[in-house]
Amino acid sequence: MRRGGRGLGRLFGTDGVRGIINRDFTPEFVLKLSLAIGSFFGEGSRILVGRDARAGGYIFKSILIGGLLASGIKVYDCDLAPTPAIQYVVSKHGFDGGVVVTASHNPPHYNGIKVIAADGIEIDRNSEEVIEDIFFTERFRRVDWASLVNEPVPYRVVNEIYVKAIIDLVDRDLIAKKGFRVLVDPGNSVAALTTPIIARELGVKVMTINSDLNPHFTSREPEPTMENLSTTIATVRGLNVDLAVAHDGDGDRAIFIDDLGRYIPGERSAALLIEHLVDKHPGLSRKVYTAVSSSNFIEEYLKKYGVEFVWLKVGSVGIAREMKSRGDALCGFEENGGFMYPIHQFVRDGGASFALMLEYLASNNIKLSEAYAKLPKTCVVKTKIHMDRARADRVVETIKNLYSGYRMVTVDGVKVITSNYWFLVRPSGTEPLLRIHVEAIDDDTANRVLQELKKIIDGVL
Repeated sequence: MRRGGRGLGRLFGTDGVRGIINRDFTPEFVLKLSLAIGSFFGEGSRILVGRDARAGGYIFKSILIGGLLASGIKVYDCDLAPTPAIQYVVSKHGFDGGVVVTASHNPPHYNGIKVIAADGIEIDRNSEEVIEDIFFTERFRRVDWASLVNEPVPYRVVNEIYVKAIIDLVDRDLIAKKGFRVLVDPGNSVAALTTPIIARELGVKVMTINSDLNPHFTSREPEPTMENLSTTIATVRGLNVDLAVAHDGDGDRAIFIDDLGRYIPGERSAALLIEHLVDKHPGLSRKVYTAVSSSNFIEEYLKKYGVEFVWLKVGSVGIAREMKSRGDALCGFEENGGFMYPIHQFVRDGGASFALMLEYLASNNIKLSEAYAKLPKTCVVKTKIHMDRARADRVVETIKNLYSGYRMVTVDGVKVITSNYWFLVRPSGTEPLLRIHVEAIDDDTANRVLQELKKIIDGVL
């Protein structure tokens, strides 16, 4: 949560409202937010509510339901489910919206709330501002006592509906014939309720790690980074499996580990899935929507398939809404393991990514390590520098001027692209930070470019 923006204040970050449990994300705060959300949707709206396995989730979900009921909302309670499962059911089963109690990949002491529109995508920025305005002015709608609905409707079929939808996306018989051995790491949260079942239904021999629902995430942090997956990587090597898939706290991301125990960055696995979708849907558009933080080396690699990249601001909500608005996307992705398959739904979906990866490997009769070997190998360095937004904007403008002769993308900060490297310098959308991301053909080039950028920044400051 942050202050600023439209005078009154801001609640929503890049994707939902998040805060530290019982410090700024408190029962009192959640009640007030639930009244604002209920007032936004309007009396009689059918809203699906669920949560992940985080600490305080049951408490905050119960308070949320109470506030929605007081606003005249008809609440359907699916309880524990991955965010993409809730989004799928909202969009396909006629709900007016959804609310998920989750902080996604944030550390264990965070919780939060995502608000889902009727199309299954998180609400747009204008709708967020409406809710914020209601919240800060306290213009809540409370229905007459005689119109109150006393209890939510139990709706415990969401995970079952979602799993079936994933199975129907792919060629189940083709996958089953391969006899895959797979390790699933659902990160001690709600993907444990779906991804192992997806694997089993696809005829895969499945083993799990970190599959108990643990609100404190003591086995590993909710974000599936290389550092957080060290135990999972070691387990892959010990079990001799074909691949592993790891999820974040609410199951909308999927990170893959190959049969050699190598961590595959999200944009690399996305490149393989894009290859697969080009073959799977030869008649579809080959436009791929992604954030400016994604790799231009992957863009170059995919040109041989006729793939065209559309560069957007960082944030999955913006990518999803742009894909739906334009109606010409093959898919969308993020470097963090988020992959969006519009034929299924426009949002990130870790379960769908997993099933599509199995279908890709089966269709090409290839090991994941062999597929990964085809992709460009580069060096990535990232850093961040604390500064206010005004200074960050001055840095961006200076870099635009100094690199004006290069290919450039300016939808979010400034991205400069050459044949040997690319870099992105952009102000954070939620913190007083300037973020720097460099990718190059080797370590020396990456570090040289980073040092050049630091010198420029020092000069501006």
